[in-house]
Amino acid sequence: MNDILEAPYIGETRRNHALEHATIHILAARFPGRRMAGHSNPTGFVLIGDLPTEAVREAVSEALTRLQNGEAQLAIHEGCGTNYAVIGGLAALSAMIGMSGTRNNSERWERFPLVMLLSIVAFVVGQPLGMTLQKNVTTQADPGDMLLVDVYPLANNMHRVVTTG
Repeated sequence: MNDILEAPYIGETRRNHALEHATIHILAARFPGRRMAGHSNPTGFVLIGDLPTEAVREAVSEALTRLQNGEAQLAIHEGCGTNYAVIGGLAALSAMIGMSGTRNNSERWERFPLVMLLSIVAFVVGQPLGMTLQKNVTTQADPGDMLLVDVYPLANNMHRVVTTG
């Protein structure tokens, strides 16, 4: 599994995903209540949010330094899409299981309480499972020889962060 996770493009994306999360943690502390999101790829990430470019540049630089110094917890974020995908997938699966074998609307309504219970379990289990998947699959907290190349503004409250290594 490690060979796949460190394959070209995948390993770089995982490291950038960790840097994206670490950057958002730092910016959230500096700009409380400000909404932010990101999208990582092998060459960096796009940060969405109404933020000054210099603040983003400083936060990315600090995030990279802190990850290099072993602050691996910065790579995990509760608002990550991994969590939402896991929770949504488990909720959908639980609904499918709960409704399996029903043939008409009457039977489906009878199963509704079961589906709700299974969905609640999916939400309870999904959050920690999503965090575990982030830690072990979708992020890589060790940035290795990553370097920050550039941070520049894009249209509509977005910034492009470019990395290498």
